[in-house]
Formats: sequence, structure tokens, C-alpha cells
Amino acid sequence: MAGLLQEFREFAVKGNVMDLAVGVIIGGAFGKIVTSLVNDIIMPPLGAMTKGMDFTQKIIDLSGHNYQTLDEAKKAGVAYIGYGSFFTNIIDFLIIAIVVFLMVQAVNRVRRAPEPVPAAPPAPTREEELLTEIRDALVAGRPTA
Repeated sequence: MAGLLQEFREFAVKGNVMDLAVGVIIGGAFGKIVTSLVNDIIMPPLGAMTKGMDFTQKIIDLSGHNYQTLDEAKKAGVAYIGYGSFFTNIIDFLIIAIVVFLMVQAVNRVRRAPEPVPAAPPAPTREEELLTEIRDALVAGRPTA
């Protein structure tokens, strides 16, 4: 049992687990921001363009009583399909997907592998060193040995 607890402690304090926890917390907060963006900024103009249609209230009434809004159907406790809410959640998802894609693109640009450092030229062979010495001696005007 002590070994299991030790393994769990090692797992829980690893950097990746902590990074994941931070990501989940930030993701939850980000989800609220996106939901507010969709509900408070995107959907009202969309509703205005569609003559005041509130997409979140759009339903298909399965009870046959002809309820027109989500609130009416919920109060009556009847079966319905809330396609308006589904449509709003699709917009939420698309916005989150686009933002995450852009964030990953930005991180990838920053993380790009640095330019490889060119390898140093190989050291000259013994023959090349001797030829260099002969050349230098000829240029200097000294006799070669």
C-alpha cells in the first residue's frame, strides 16, 4: 500500500500533471468568456438580422402541443429538441477551435527549431599541412628542407 501511495505522489507532482491542471482551470474560464462572446455579442446581431429571432429559444416540440419557445416547453415539462441551443453551442465550439488553432500556431512559431549550426570543417590531413608549409616557405623565399 505504501508503494502505491508513493507512486501516486510521484505521478501527482510531475510537471505534466500540474500543467494539465492549470490548463483545465484556464480552459474552464476561457469557456465562460467564449460563451459570453457568443451569447452577448454574436447572437444578438444575428438575431437582429433574422428579425429578432432568439436562437436559444428555438425548439421542435415533440409533444404535439405546439410550444414555441424553450421556456414554454420546459415549464410544461414536455419533450422537445432544443436545436437553437445546439446551434449556439456549435458556434461556441467553432470559436474555441479557431482560438486554440491560432494559439497552437503562435506557439509553434516560437518553438521552431533553431537553425542548425554548420559543422566545423574537418581538420587538414598531414599531407595538406605539409603542402601548406611548402607553399608558405616558397612565398617567404626560403628553401624547403
